[in-house]
Amino acid sequence: MKRLQTMALAAGMTVAAVSQADPVTYQIDTQGMHASINFKIQHLGYSWLTGRFDEFEGTYVYDKDKLSNSRVEVSIDTASVNSNHAERDKHLRSDDFLSVADHPKAVFESTAISGTGKEMTIEGNLTLNGVTRAIVIDAQKVGEGKDPWGGYRSGFKGSTTLKLADFDITKDLGPASTEVHLMLHVEGVRQ
Repeated sequence: MKRLQTMALAAGMTVAAVSQADPVTYQIDTQGMHASINFKIQHLGYSWLTGRFDEFEGTYVYDKDKLSNSRVEVSIDTASVNSNHAERDKHLRSDDFLSVADHPKAVFESTAISGTGKEMTIEGNLTLNGVTRAIVIDAQKVGEGKDPWGGYRSGFKGSTTLKLADFDITKDLGPASTEVHLMLHVEGVRQ
């Protein structure tokens, strides 16, 4: 009987230790192309121009039991902008838009994460074109679990809208094209 009590106590301590474990850090899987930063902006009010950034890296800490312990850090190579049109991409890299010669990186660092663990709000600072502004990302957890290679992954999607003028991008694209919409898809590998 005493042995059973000792085993039950040890099991209880193990469960308690697991439930009180430190938040887990994930490396965003850009090597396996399981993450993307996409954008769209209206073209003359008639259609949508879409594109993405091909090169970025980052990490996130995810604590599903206490989201306030979670955080996100991402660095984007702005020269990797890709709208599937070489001349347009050259223009997007110019001083009219991303000024990549002066600002080769865009950086996002979260300041607060709140929500339910499935639906969350990520607040943070985005530095783009040399300007830092507070932004809010609406995010949803897609899933998590073991992968076929012995690792553990989690995935999220998110979206936000940026006013171009807030980041000193003032090229006149017409009244329908003052905002860019970002669509984020992130899969991370637990470290």
